[in-house]
Amino acid sequence: MAQQFGGKFSPKGKSVCAAPDTNSSKGFANAAVRNATVDPVGVRSNLMFIPAGLLLVLSVKDGATGMALGLTAAALWAGGAYLLREGLRAKAAFDARRVARKPALPRKILAAVLVGAGAALAAWKAEPGLVTAAIYGIAACGLHLAAFGLDPLKDKGTEGIDTFQQSRVARAVEEAEYSLDAMTDAAMRARDREVEDRVEQFQAVARELLRTVEEDPRDLTAARKYLTVYLQGAKDATVKFADIYSRSGDAAARTDYLALLTDLEQNFAARTRKMLLEDRSDLTIEIDVLRDRLQREGVHLDRS
Repeated sequence: MAQQFGGKFSPKGKSVCAAPDTNSSKGFANAAVRNATVDPVGVRSNLMFIPAGLLLVLSVKDGATGMALGLTAAALWAGGAYLLREGLRAKAAFDARRVARKPALPRKILAAVLVGAGAALAAWKAEPGLVTAAIYGIAACGLHLAAFGLDPLKDKGTEGIDTFQQSRVARAVEEAEYSLDAMTDAAMRARDREVEDRVEQFQAVARELLRTVEEDPRDLTAARKYLTVYLQGAKDATVKFADIYSRSGDAAARTDYLALLTDLEQNFAARTRKMLLEDRSDLTIEIDVLRDRLQREGVHLDRS
């Protein structure tokens, strides 16, 4: 869908991430910058669909057996290319978080296996023979793994974290991300660039809260209302606004909705700051307790 340019030198004269004039607008913009991501699916992974297309075209005029082998090989290769795209996204999400669990499905490894199987079938179609097909299949699988790497095979940053609590956080974050994605879809229906930018800005602030909870699952209790009730309400409000604005272009509804986003941003940012301060206070208390114990044992620390 085409979008109106909204940069600094556009007719509206506003930055793409322009926000209402509030004391926290700078923090909101910083959050948007920190949470900005580039789609990890690049040209190389998209090029992996080309061999599947070529196999499909070249197999149409073959006999029944050749066409069956070619179409199966093309399907395997296309499936591998699709799994590769999903695996790259999962790897990028894993790398972006300090605390993360390994993907339940090793998509990049499975993609390499599918590509290898597709290459083996294509080789068998051109030159029937088990050894030849196996060589091509293993080579294609190995080159795929060398080019795109492996999936994360172990959890990151979960040492000392209760598994049950981490699972609760994962479910809560997944539900919150669903609400944020639904807001994006609804905002696009309004066809207003500034509204879309403001929704993205709010999502950046909300994701700051999500990352804070992921890093310390003990914060889930304090943040649960924000991850469920507030985000659900924000999603519902965005859907209703998009329905009204897309039909009537009601300026008053637009003003009220943008004001709601500002209030939500301020509340989410305040909740995040409070949790970070509480975590810092807990650390200070633990350090002081440890120092007192060391002093009782006759160990004196230089605090300079």
